[in-house]
Amino acid sequence: MSVTTTAPARTGLASSIAIVGGLFFIIGFFTWINGPLITFVQLAFDVSEVAAFLVLMVFYLSYFFLALPASWILRRTGMKKGLALSLAVMALGALAFSQFATLRIFGGALASLFVIGGGLALLQTAVNPYISILGPIESAARRIALMGICNKVAGMLAPLLLGTLVLHGVDDLAAAVAAADAVGRNALLADFAGGIRGFYVVMAALLLLAAVAILFSPLPEIRAAEANAAPGSGVEERGSVFRFPHLWLGVLCLFVYVGAEVMAGDAIGTYGRAFGLPLDHAKYFTFFTLAAMLLGYIAGLWLIPRVVSQEKWLSVSAVLGVLLSVGALLTSGYVSVGFVAALGFANAMMWPAIFPLAIRGLGRFTETGSALLIMGIAGGAIIPQAFAVLKQHADFQWVFAGLMVPCYLYILYYAQRGHRAGLTAGR
Repeated sequence: MSVTTTAPARTGLASSIAIVGGLFFIIGFFTWINGPLITFVQLAFDVSEVAAFLVLMVFYLSYFFLALPASWILRRTGMKKGLALSLAVMALGALAFSQFATLRIFGGALASLFVIGGGLALLQTAVNPYISILGPIESAARRIALMGICNKVAGMLAPLLLGTLVLHGVDDLAAAVAAADAVGRNALLADFAGGIRGFYVVMAALLLLAAVAILFSPLPEIRAAEANAAPGSGVEERGSVFRFPHLWLGVLCLFVYVGAEVMAGDAIGTYGRAFGLPLDHAKYFTFFTLAAMLLGYIAGLWLIPRVVSQEKWLSVSAVLGVLLSVGALLTSGYVSVGFVAALGFANAMMWPAIFPLAIRGLGRFTETGSALLIMGIAGGAIIPQAFAVLKQHADFQWVFAGLMVPCYLYILYYAQRGHRAGLTAGR
């Protein structure tokens, strides 16, 4: 990131947080629309469930491939221009998706989602360390919790809008498609696919407006090397980012966390349909996961750090994740889906705790460390895809629990010990 000042003035703190909150709203909307988008893609493109889950794979893999280039771009452009560029890239991807979806070109639609994910990779590489070091790192989880509320309110809105405007009556449509001949089937699916075009065109226009607004906003620059250096940590003596084990353990922690979060938020519809629950119900399941996450953010915002440290809350959240995953395994139907949705509460404060713990004390390596952590978002590509594939060969509840429980156990390890690796000796 190009920089001009070490910290925003107190008078500008509220406006900076409000602007970044708006950016997290955008991140949440485009991230959490993927759950109901799986249902849309499977029907509109007439593909298998495993193929439909490629929506998640290409979207989250874009973070892995583009996060480091994003950090290089931000160093050249500076914060404001980089953020505006990220929004413009997302607008381009949204326009492309609207066109390829209308034409029912599956590969083109997936490529468009990759472009949207690339814009988000640039956006997240900038805003996550920015909000973390906007104030004391010890209270970063509270600031990120505020951002999480913006993120999840947008995430709750996304499936509601897509479900109401595009997926309305999807059960009846699926039945009509199954009963139609080849010509009628193609006509029905083409009409259904074209219904998403206006939705994405409007989003693209709003993204372009937001890009212009960012360029003229009062958002300040922050010098990460000065704002995030741990006293006595010997950062300048450490010649490589590879010498921060707490960072690399944090990358893996974010990998498994995002995988678990996407499983609970985006895969919950597929999980519910495996019980035979109606599509018209399942398309809204993501909303309930995000509502639970919103409650988790509110609880974290109130409790951290005045009652409990972000490290302690991360431990509690990990244990709760294990218990809820087991609860989903031991029940069925809507009750089991309820346990999966409740994982949203356990997941809520994990990102706000993991990210600042992982970048703590990185100094001049903060931007690179942030990019590496953003690469960890690729867990949202790998773990849900593993679920989609493995559930074809084994009981889906056991597959779900078998993937989720190890994720939460590793998060518990990071909360207890991993976040301190390599730091204590240097202080």
